[in-house]
Order: sequence, then structure tokens, then C-alpha cells
Amino acid sequence: MSSPPGGWPKPRSLYVHVPFCRHRCGYCNFSVIAGRDDLQDRFLKAVEVELDRIVGSGTVELDTLYFGGGTPTQLSPDRLEQLLQVIRQRVHLVDNAEVTCEANPEDVSDETIDVLVRNGVNRVSLGVQSFHDAKLQVLQRGHNREQAIAAIEQMCAAIGNVSIDLIFGAPVVDANSDSSAGSESLDLWQSELAMAVSLPITHVSTYSLTYEKGTQFWSRRRAGELHEVPEDTDIAMYRACRRSLAGAGLEQYEISSFAKPSFRSRHNQAYWNGYGWYAIGPGAASFEGGVRSVNHRSPTTYLKQILEQGTAVAESEIISVQQHARELAAFGLRQIDGIDLTTLNQRVGFDFAAGVQSVITEMRDSGLLVDRADRAQLTPRGLLLADFVEMKILELDDFS
Repeated sequence: MSSPPGGWPKPRSLYVHVPFCRHRCGYCNFSVIAGRDDLQDRFLKAVEVELDRIVGSGTVELDTLYFGGGTPTQLSPDRLEQLLQVIRQRVHLVDNAEVTCEANPEDVSDETIDVLVRNGVNRVSLGVQSFHDAKLQVLQRGHNREQAIAAIEQMCAAIGNVSIDLIFGAPVVDANSDSSAGSESLDLWQSELAMAVSLPITHVSTYSLTYEKGTQFWSRRRAGELHEVPEDTDIAMYRACRRSLAGAGLEQYEISSFAKPSFRSRHNQAYWNGYGWYAIGPGAASFEGGVRSVNHRSPTTYLKQILEQGTAVAESEIISVQQHARELAAFGLRQIDGIDLTTLNQRVGFDFAAGVQSVITEMRDSGLLVDRADRAQLTPRGLLLADFVEMKILELDDFS
């Protein structure tokens, strides 16, 4: 079987990766470029080239549109408006489309907000990361607590639908030293959660700090300058997050994602549920017609290849139906609702449930999964070991 019954789903989501940042934070492993705002006009031309490939002479109808990065609001206001308009003019957004733009608190201004509102952005994701000034300094963020609070309140007043990102498990700098003084405490994290839920947000994404190879934080940890939080503290922070946010009416719907009713990220759900998506920009990954393609990660190389060759695809992989099924199950389980195996079988056109049953049984017997009426879900303990469960499913042999 080369495709699921009825063929591969036609993408109804578009992701636009804007690589510009004021500076690269020490933990960041994304495709970003700092201090090169002189490349913004070339980037806008590259976006048009990629749009030509996606849209051509036809029409693309979208349910979700997401501007991420990097920092889209690092574009000057006139260039940000140009980007938003060129996309909006080339695609058709359904009436209730979700249009998200990421922003950093220090970039929020009346002018930027006016540009977003004028061009139909109805959801903003703010890279707050912390409400604690010392922690923000160690994370090398460009804003402070007061700027974060003010940005949330401004965006809420203008747009209403505001999501924030928060990081836990970060090293904390001692006030009297330039070196790490242990790690973030549970009490500090709980105070940040209390601040978050006191603000007019609709969505929170929380992440335990990771030290990615090639980042400054990776090197500093190896040099003994930074220290990871103990595993039991990290677990306690995650549990505190689930408890505090749920108590404030922010329902957990994915391992790292919490939302008020009707405010789940529809764009991210398109990824997790394998519905296909278009993607533009350096490092951006698309999934179209059973093919996953990834653009070159280097922003400068991406610009050169797009403007000279019309494409900057660095990797391309044909996804088999069996692989698609494994991914639907693995990523579906990261969602709190879990997976309906009967529905999954119908989507892929073969009895995947029978092939994955050995893993489900093993994970159930280990207390990581519950399965009833053809639905499998992670237990609270399973949420802590989701990467392990995901790996077990992705490593299954092909069968049909």
C-alpha cells in the first residue's frame, strides 16, 4: 500500500519560519540568525519564491497559519506587514482560521500590535519563559518581569487570545557571583505558575530546559558552569505545573500544552495528528502527499539556494503508510486524549492495532498506559516517560 485509503490528506496548515533574532539565547538550537537584519528584504523575496511553489496558479485553503521563529516581530513593522500581507493575499483562510504570530515581550509596541491586528492575527504566542529576573538573565532573554507582564496585558487587550511559553528546570545565577549557584527551586517555579494564571492568558506551553548539543548551554554544562536540576525536582516541577494550571482552568491536552476551553492550538494539533502541512523558511519541515521535506537550517544558505535555485530542500523522505501509522500512534499518545485504535486503523487502511498490541500490553503492564474500548492513553506516570513509550512504537517493524 503506497498511500492511506483516499490518499494522503491535503495540507490545510502553513508554517512560516522567520529566522531573525536580536541575539541567540544560550539554550537555543533553532534555525535563527542574530544581528543580520540586513537580510530581511532577501528573506521576504524568498518567502514569495516558496509561496509560488506551494500555491502556483491554484488556490490553497487553510485552517491555520502560523508565523514562528526566530522572532517574527524582529522584522521591522513595515516588513512584518509585508510578510503578513503577501501570505494573506496568496492563500484563502477559512472564516474561523487560526492565525498565530510568535513574539518576544521586548518587541511588543503599539505599532507592532496595530500591524498584527490589521492583518488578521488572532492568536499571539509570547516567548515569556520566566517571570523571575535572575532566571531571565541566565536564560539570556532580552526582557524582564515587568516587560513580560505588560506585553501579555497589551496583547490581551488588543487580540485576546494570548499563549505564553515557560521554561522550568533552569539554572539560577547567584546575585553575588557570575557562576551558577545550583538550580531553580520548586518554590520559584510555583511562584511563576501563580503569576501566569493571574494574567489574562488562554494557553500555556511549559518545557523542561534541555541542553542541546552545539548550544552554548551544552558547552557551559560540560565546563561545570551550569548544572541540571535533580531529576526528582524536575518531576516535582512538572507535577506542580499540571496541578496549578488545571486548578486555574487551563486543561492539559498534550504533554507540554495547557489551554482554556476552546483555546487549544489547532495548528499544533494538525502536526500531532498527521494531517499534513506546508512550510516556508530555513529549517522548516513540511509534510505533503506522503513526503516529508526539510529546508536547509542555515538561514544564509537557505536564502542563497532559494533565490538562486528556487528551492532550499536539504532532506526529503517518502513516508510509508506503516511509518505514518507508527507516527500517528506515537505522537497521538503525547496528547492527553490518547489514540483511538479503531479510527487509526481506518485512517491507515490496515490493522495497525494488532501490530502495536504487544507494545500497548507491555506499557500497560508497566503502568505507563491504560487501554479500554480501543483507546490507549498515557497514565500520569506514563507522561513522565512519554519519550520511552514513543520510541517503543516508532521502532516497531513494518507490518500490514
